[in-house]
Amino acid sequence: MIPLRDSTKAKSFPIVTVTLVLVNILIFVYQLGLSQEGLIHLIHTFGVIPKVYTTNFLPVLFLSEPFWIVPLFSSMFLHGSFLHIIGNMLYLWVFGDNIEDRLGKLNFIFFYLAAGLLGNLAHIATNPVSTIPTIGASGAIAGVLGAYFIAFPKAKVLALVPLGIFVTIVTVPALLFLVLWFVLQLVSGLTAFGAGQMVAWWAHIGGFVGGAVLWFILRPQNFKNTI
Repeated sequence: MIPLRDSTKAKSFPIVTVTLVLVNILIFVYQLGLSQEGLIHLIHTFGVIPKVYTTNFLPVLFLSEPFWIVPLFSSMFLHGSFLHIIGNMLYLWVFGDNIEDRLGKLNFIFFYLAAGLLGNLAHIATNPVSTIPTIGASGAIAGVLGAYFIAFPKAKVLALVPLGIFVTIVTVPALLFLVLWFVLQLVSGLTAFGAGQMVAWWAHIGGFVGGAVLWFILRPQNFKNTI
């Protein structure tokens, strides 16, 4: 299922969500202008390579080579293809405005980066010997989905559903949509475990769970999860 919009209306303009979408698009446009060698260098420099972090004791690594903390965040703003960035930005656009609206602008920035970091750490932990650079906003956006799952249990999602050569548009409960999304990530992560995954499934899983936990920490005290 592909989300088109949700039933929850934000009360304020989602400036952080819009900015994140624009920044990701601008960086992707920059990537398109690079030579093959330049793109490979960019991804290997600013993408997350798990083995770099697992072959060194992290506090010592960050003290001796402080740059290595940068890819844990910069990787969230790089994408590997048009489908990769379009899918990520669509999910961020549909679900991000509501989490931003409830958390506030500054809290949402912290939330987004923290969820992406947790997603990257989950990927590193489950692929400790991988030398393949990992890029994409999926972990951070999965965190948004995890928070939305807790915050808006009564919301609905308008989704595009492919049925073979046909497509249909249906309205489904957000809980069902997000449960199906999470189960897909979990099944894919378990079946690809240790197999040199091309998709960072455990970044999605870690980001989702991390986002749900972060919501409980950061949510406004007067907000009730009844919308």
